[in-house]
Amino acid sequence: MAAMIPLLAWVPEVSRFTRIAVGMGWAMHIAGFLLVSYHCLSSGRDTAARILWIFVSWSFPVIGPMLYLSFGINRLPAKGWHKQVHDEKFLEERRVREAETFPLAYWRSMYGNVASEPHCDFGRKLDRAMDSILPSFPLLGGNDLRILIDGNEAIPAMLKAIESAESHVHMQSFIVRNDHVGHEFLDLLAKKARSGIAVRFMYDRFGSTHAIITRLFRKYRDIPNMKIVGWTQANPLKRQFQVNLRNHRKIIVVDGKIAFCGGMNVQDQSEGRGTMMVRDYHFAVQGPAVLELQYTFMRDWNFMTDEGPEELLRETYFPREPVAGDSLVRIVNSGPTAEMEAIRDVLFFAISGAEKEILLVTPYFVPTREILKAIRAAALRGVDVRIVVPGRTNHLCAGLAGQALYYGLLDAGVRIFRRAPPFMHAKAYVVDGKFALVGTANLDIRSLRLNYETNLAVHGEEFANRLREVILGEIAVSEEVNLTAWQRRSESQQLVENIAGLFMPVL
Repeated sequence: MAAMIPLLAWVPEVSRFTRIAVGMGWAMHIAGFLLVSYHCLSSGRDTAARILWIFVSWSFPVIGPMLYLSFGINRLPAKGWHKQVHDEKFLEERRVREAETFPLAYWRSMYGNVASEPHCDFGRKLDRAMDSILPSFPLLGGNDLRILIDGNEAIPAMLKAIESAESHVHMQSFIVRNDHVGHEFLDLLAKKARSGIAVRFMYDRFGSTHAIITRLFRKYRDIPNMKIVGWTQANPLKRQFQVNLRNHRKIIVVDGKIAFCGGMNVQDQSEGRGTMMVRDYHFAVQGPAVLELQYTFMRDWNFMTDEGPEELLRETYFPREPVAGDSLVRIVNSGPTAEMEAIRDVLFFAISGAEKEILLVTPYFVPTREILKAIRAAALRGVDVRIVVPGRTNHLCAGLAGQALYYGLLDAGVRIFRRAPPFMHAKAYVVDGKFALVGTANLDIRSLRLNYETNLAVHGEEFANRLREVILGEIAVSEEVNLTAWQRRSESQQLVENIAGLFMPVL
C-alpha cells in the first residue's frame, strides 16, 4: 500500500492534463468545423454538398476537416489556380505560333477550309452554344471516327498504331495496371523509344495506385526517348491537397495522324482477362480533330513537366491533316479550370433541345440536378428517352445512389435498362440520330464537375446512327426496369438507396 502512494499522487496531475487535452481537442474540433463551414458557405458549391460537408466536419472531429481538405475543396479562384494559369499561358503561346510561325499557322487557316456549320437547326443552335463555352476548341470538319467495342477491338487497333509510329507516341490513361495489358503497352512503347521514336506517357497517380505500389513504372524510367509522368495535384510540400482532382482522360496520339479516345483503361479487364470483364467503347479518330487531341495532351504534359511550348508546339507534333471523313467534331474538355463543367453544359443543351429521341449509356448514373431535370423534362414533352446502365455495378454506393433517382424518371416516362454482364463501362449519348457525345466522362457528378475529362461532340447522322445501332444492341440484352415492380421494392432497399443518395454530391 505504501508503494502505491507515490503513484496515486499523480492522479490529479493526470486528470488536469486530461482536461487540458480534451479542451484543446474541442477547440481544434470547433475551429476546424467553423473553417469548413465558412469555406462551404462562401463558395459556389451545390447546397446539398455544403450540408454534407458541414455535417461530416462536425460528426468526425479532425478526420472530417481533413477529408474536406483532400476531397471537398475542388475550386479555387482563377488567379490562384495554377492549372488554369498554365493553360492560359500555353494557349497564348499557341496563338503566337499560329499567327507568326509556320508550324501552326496552317492549322488556324485550315479551320476555315474544312469547318462548316451542322446541317440541321438543332445542330447549329447547339454549336453556337458550344462556341461560347469552348472558344479555343472550334468545330472541325473532315474527320473520320471508328467505333471500337471492347478491348478485343480497341487494344489491337491501338497497339498496331503504336507499332507503326514513325515520329512520336503520346499516351495518357487514368488507370494503368501491372498486368498483361499494362506490360503489353509499356513494353511496346519502350521498344519504339529504343528505336528512336519520342514517347511521352502520362498516368493518373490516383487511378494507377496499383501500378505505383507494385513498381510497374520503375523498369521503364531510364529508357532513352521515353518519358513517364504521373499526374497529381496533391503535394503537401506545396500546400496542395486536391486528391479529388483527377485526370480521367484516355488519349493516344500517334505521329499526329491518328488518335484514340474513349472510356478504356490500360488493364486486363478491358480485354476480358482477370476476374471481371469490362464492356467499353473507344474511338479511333483521323482528321483535323487529331490535332486538338494532341493539343489537349500537350497542355496537360506542359503542366506536369518542365517541357515548355517551344518544345511541345512543334511542327513535328502538328502535321498538316488531310480530310479523312465527313464528321464534324469539336473537342469538349472539362475540368475545374476555365472549361469548368463544359461537358455538363453541352449535355444539358443537347438534352434540352432534343425533339424525338435521347439514348444515354453510362456506367454510373449520378447526374447533376440540372441534367436530371432536363432528362425528366424531355420525357414529359414526349421525347423517347432511354438510359442504359450496368445490371451489376463495380461501385456499390454510386449504383445505389443512382437507383434512388429511378422512380422520378420512370414516373415521367423515361425508360431505364439494366444491361446484362459484363460490366458496362461505356459512355455514349445520342440525340435525335443527329448528334453524339462520346469520350471519357461518366454521367456522374465527379466527371461533370471534378475530373479532367475529354469528350468528342460529333455532328452528323452517319456516325450518330452507327452509334445508335450499337446502343440499341445493348438495350436488346438488357432488362427494363418496370415502374410498378420498382414501386414494390422493400422499404429497407429504399432506405439504403436514399442513404447512398446523401453522398451523391461527392460521388
